[in-house]
Amino acid sequence: MLPLAVTGLLALSACQFVGQDDPAGDAHRLNTMESFPLHAYLPDPSSDGGRAIGRAQWILAKKCMVRLGFPAFAVLDTKAVESTYPVRQGNLASRSTAGDDSPYGVDDPDVAAEHGYHNRSQDTEESTQPQEWPAEQYVALTGMFDSGDSHRAHGNPVPEGGCLGEATRRIYGPAPKTTKAGGLKLTGYFSLPLELWYESHKKARKDPAWKKADRAWSACMKEQGFRYPDPDEASVDTAWYRTEKPSDKEKRTASADARCKLDTDYIDTVHTIESRAQKKVIGERKQDLDAMRAANERAVGNARTIIEKA
Repeated sequence: MLPLAVTGLLALSACQFVGQDDPAGDAHRLNTMESFPLHAYLPDPSSDGGRAIGRAQWILAKKCMVRLGFPAFAVLDTKAVESTYPVRQGNLASRSTAGDDSPYGVDDPDVAAEHGYHNRSQDTEESTQPQEWPAEQYVALTGMFDSGDSHRAHGNPVPEGGCLGEATRRIYGPAPKTTKAGGLKLTGYFSLPLELWYESHKKARKDPAWKKADRAWSACMKEQGFRYPDPDEASVDTAWYRTEKPSDKEKRTASADARCKLDTDYIDTVHTIESRAQKKVIGERKQDLDAMRAANERAVGNARTIIEKA
């Protein structure tokens, strides 16, 4: 699964001397989604254009919900829901902190010694947050049906993708064909860069230099008493997911993991390989990627027009 939680770039300390090496800082800087070439083709929901699209989606969805027989939506304050995504009532579970949502996992031995692999971002200022809706409203908003759910709301057919899906098509145009990446269906308007990200990562992992980096990291871990073939195997050890808080063993393992990444220059090595693979696929699909970017710019223009008319 593609990591889609974005972490911030590391700011270099003002007290560093000019020219002083900072391998830990470099590793952290590279261990972010933003540091990859394909990231430039993914939308930024927090940008002016991203916020305009979110606002327009809810303006249109509000009208659709009234049309489907939910009169209370006529007075819905769309500003209160613009930065949210709908969740069916009763399904809003607390997010597990197990796992690490950076591309290459833990990279700070001190942080890992405290949190282990329970280092998933819990940033409260994420661009979107979940919001619960009653089942009937949730179905009408999303077009996502559970067994037994009616495909009609107050006698009116629920549009494909619900009112939010209908709104998105009004803004972007017809949805692109469904693609797959790692067994997952990608149906969004930005499925192409995600598909290319997955494919380039898969190819990069086959590079002999990547495999050599895995072996160096594994040898380092073995010296400290931990046997894993690569960092992915260490981070997804099922033992870490049995408790909400990290065990002492998990903390020791994660700290050693991060230290071995620094000692073997692991992140810099594999990031270089993966970035090269991404640049290659960008060159091969540049026309398609540029067309997608142009379509997004048109969508932003459509969204702003919808907002002005509202």
